[in-house]
This record gives sequence, structure tokens and C-alpha cells, in this order.
Amino acid sequence: MCVDCVKEKCPDRGSICLDSGWYALNFYECSECHRREPIKNEEKKSEEVSDGEEEITFTHKCSVCNHRIAEHKYSFSIDGDFQEYSMLCILCGRGADTVSIQPKDPRKGTEMYSLY
Repeated sequence: MCVDCVKEKCPDRGSICLDSGWYALNFYECSECHRREPIKNEEKKSEEVSDGEEEITFTHKCSVCNHRIAEHKYSFSIDGDFQEYSMLCILCGRGADTVSIQPKDPRKGTEMYSLY
């Protein structure tokens, strides 16, 4: 993909994982037409890789000249009592998060007792 269109290649986004949209603050300009217009997302594909695991991919393109800026990959899976999310894109960055599917997150309960 095009590293000349972004301010920073694959910025660390912490726990932010986007399955749509784009990270506008990291977009410098289109390296082909040198315009900074809103980006369009195209060629979106969603597939279930295995039971409970989903992968979404799409392409970020310049809305003026159709230049391919970045390939965006997002994944979701269930691992036991947790939902796991991840994202990788030179424009939107890399991020990962794990969320408990239980009403009370078992990890947070143990952290509280370890403070005393």
C-alpha cells in the first residue's frame, strides 16, 4: 500500500479496532493527486474463517483519483469467555482488545483484591 499518503505508518492505536471508517488524523494527502479529500472504503469482504471467528477486509481509496491508499484488516473471535478484536492497516494503525463476555469481568475482580 502507499506509505506516502499517511503521516505515520501503522500507528499504535491501543485497544481501538475499527471494522469500518478510517483514521482521518493520520491521512496526509493522496500521493497521486495531492488532494486531501475524504477517503472511500471499497471492496469490503466479510468472511467467517472458523466457528466464532470473523475477518473483514476492505480497501481505503482516494475519492478523487481512486488511488489505493491502504488495505484494512479487522478480525473478531471468541476465545472461551472473551471476545478478541484486532486491526491492522497502515492508515488506521494496529490495535487489539479483549473483552469479557461475562457480566463481571473475572480479570477485573482479581485486580481489585491484589491492591490490598
